[in-house]
Amino acid sequence: MQTIPVLTIDGPSGSGKGTISRAVADRLGWHYLDSGALYRAVGLAAAWEGLDLSDAEAVANCAARTDIRFETAGEGEPRVIVNGKDATRLIRTETAGAAASAIAAHPQVRAALVALQHGFRRAPGLVADGRDMGTVIFPDARWKVFLTASAEERAKRRHKQLKEKGVSVTLAGLLNEIAARDERDASRSVAPLKPAQDAVVVDSTGTPIHEVVERVLAVLPEQLRQPRR
Repeated sequence: MQTIPVLTIDGPSGSGKGTISRAVADRLGWHYLDSGALYRAVGLAAAWEGLDLSDAEAVANCAARTDIRFETAGEGEPRVIVNGKDATRLIRTETAGAAASAIAAHPQVRAALVALQHGFRRAPGLVADGRDMGTVIFPDARWKVFLTASAEERAKRRHKQLKEKGVSVTLAGLLNEIAARDERDASRSVAPLKPAQDAVVVDSTGTPIHEVVERVLAVLPEQLRQPRR
């Protein structure tokens, strides 16, 4: 299993991890893991059951029994099916993001999802997008990137994304939520958000998507980053 190459792309909310990771995976012809979607899905499932998100044992049990599937149909974001329901839009709300951040602080929940994440490591390779892919889930990955951007730019990106999806939000509110989540994710005792010691830090502030993709691909050896035929 360790012979299968993995490129980890970690970073804070709104840094563009999903967009960049999907583009890189497509260029390489590798599998893609959106670990944040797993936590959002569990947070949603726990909310559906009316669970207290501070109850680590209850949420961990929920994680263990929640069925999460990704369905890809052409280009773009894959559909996320949670317990048989299409939760693609629901897991992208700020409420779901806050729930994901809250339950991710529980060691029991993280442990319940480790095996699921490891299962995405399949030939020819994996691009893993998250917050602890390079530090905790795939510490043996040969190539690691920590993708970041200013809080202001991340809030603007998120605001545009949610507006396009018909979600009513304010830029000021998003900036406050992003700042609070950054602090919560960076200060938690379990798998805090930080670059792996061997990660390449890529700041995407003010940089077009295609340029960020090329900067990330440049981390890989030339023979791997050739466009897929």
